[in-house]
Amino acid sequence: MATRRKTKRKKTAVRAKVCRFTEQKVNYIDFADADVLKKFMTEGGRILPRRITGVSKRYQSMLGAAIKRARNIALVK
Repeated sequence: MATRRKTKRKKTAVRAKVCRFTEQKVNYIDFADADVLKKFMTEGGRILPRRITGVSKRYQSMLGAAIKRARNIALVK
């Protein structure tokens, strides 16, 4: 039988993601602010998930609605 070697992986420090909307105490995410919305979208126009952006659940739902409205009136792709 062949034995498998265990390789040690280098552990990197993972920085905790902080919701930028919570820090700024935002009440409403405006769909007309295309520059902010584009930061939370891929190049293809899809909405990035919470696990990647670090946005809280409350703001992620607001963000999704704002992006969909902006798409509807052709502010973002």
